[in-house]
Amino acid sequence: MFIAIGFMVLGGVFGFLLRKKEFRNISKIITLLIWILLFILGLEVGGNPQIISGLTNIGIEALIITAAAVLGSAIAALLLWKRINNKQKGLHEE
Repeated sequence: MFIAIGFMVLGGVFGFLLRKKEFRNISKIITLLIWILLFILGLEVGGNPQIISGLTNIGIEALIITAAAVLGSAIAALLLWKRINNKQKGLHEE
């Protein structure tokens, strides 16, 4: 944990010292490194039998949570839309 925090602080210091220097391809490099990290994470998950055996339960729970979040957001947006439209109708009638 301390190593990760140390690297983050070290990166912040280097970023501060080199802030005037332009790095042209840094976003492409960061994106590539993130893809590599995700691939390695997938290898680790795929190689862990406990995670693979529990994947159906995790998947079902994730699906239920996602569906509930989408439904709740849609209902909240609909209620807000109706409230805004009712207020605007009241302003136009006066």
